[in-house]
Formats: sequence, structure tokens, C-alpha cells
Amino acid sequence: GPAPQPLSRMRQAIGARMVQSLQTAATCTTIAEADMTRIETVRKQAGFSYLPYQARATIETLLEFPALNATLEGDQHTVYTDAVHLGIAVSLGENGLIVPVIRDAQDLSVEGLAKKIKELAARARANQLTPDEVTGGTFTITNPGPYGSLMATPVINLPQVGILDTEAVIKRPVVVTDELGNDSIAIRHMTYLCLSWDHRALDGALAAQFLSALRKRLESW
Repeated sequence: GPAPQPLSRMRQAIGARMVQSLQTAATCTTIAEADMTRIETVRKQAGFSYLPYQARATIETLLEFPALNATLEGDQHTVYTDAVHLGIAVSLGENGLIVPVIRDAQDLSVEGLAKKIKELAARARANQLTPDEVTGGTFTITNPGPYGSLMATPVINLPQVGILDTEAVIKRPVVVTDELGNDSIAIRHMTYLCLSWDHRALDGALAAQFLSALRKRLESW
């Protein structure tokens, strides 16, 4: 058989952090589905991916539910009520992944977020991020959806208490109800929103309320 190869230093560091997260946080995952059809229309016109729209809606929902925009280190619990420092996981292919942080993401429009995400991803892949650009996040979005996955249970990026995994947007037949209460089946752009959260810091009811509010924002874009 092939000779075993040592893991790269990056893979070893990622591995150690993931194991630490699972051993430290009381990780639970809550999943909701959202109809992305309205965003599909505007994003095609703008030429953006779904991510900046999902990021903008997530930022607004975090300001509404700051318990998820928080860090927990030992018994030190910090809740950020008016600033969202948003981590965006960037895949480096076989080399692993890195999470650059968009500071004060609440101040950025969809266009601003799209530009910033693109810029940080390019610099991450060129190994040009500074140490302070990968620290100080208050919440993280990981976005493997473009690779075709439907559902996942992401690992929390400690010391944060929540991470949102945005999955593939797929055309599916769904039941829609019109304003008169009549049901019909329509083809809609659907996605699953997968939220892993730390049960030490919050409970399932709050995670579900957060996802429900996020879904409403996406569906009424």
C-alpha cells in the first residue's frame, strides 16, 4: 500500500481546533429550510452569489438575537449587541480552510459584503491575511453549498457560540399558499439553513427563533 504521509501543519492545527471545539462546546445543530426564490431573482440581476444576501440577512438577525452574536471562554460570556464581526470560512482546497473576519459587518450593504468577501477570499488563497484579520469574530458563516451539499452539522468556531452553514440552493416542488388560503404546488429555489450552537450559552428555542427570523428575512427580501 501507499506510504503514510504526515498531515500538513495547517491540517494539524485545524484538527486540533475542531477536536477542542467538540470537547469544549455542548454542540447542537438546528436546521430550517428557506425559500430563496425572491433572492434568486435579484442576485441574478446583480451578478452576485447567494452568500452576500445570506450574510446581510444573518447580520440583521444577529442584531435582533444578540445571544448568538457572542463568545464564551470558560465562564466569561461576552454578548455583542451592536457590532457583528462576521467570520466567513474560505476553503483553501486540499490545504484546509481559514476564517477571515469582516469587522463591523453591520455597516456594509449587500454590495459591500460581496466585495469584501471576494477580496478576503482572494487574499486568503494568496496567503496574504494578517493575524488580526482572522481573530476577533463574533459569529461565523460557512458556505459549502456551491459544492453541492444539502445539509451539514458544522463545528463551532470557538470561542463563538454559533455558526451558520449555508447549503446548496435546489429547485424543488413545494406547497405554496396564496393570500386566499388556496394551496398549490410550485417550483421554488429552496435551501437548508444549518445552525450549530453552544448549549452552554443558549437553548434550542432561541436557536429555532433565530432561524425562523432569518428565514423570514430571506423569504421577504
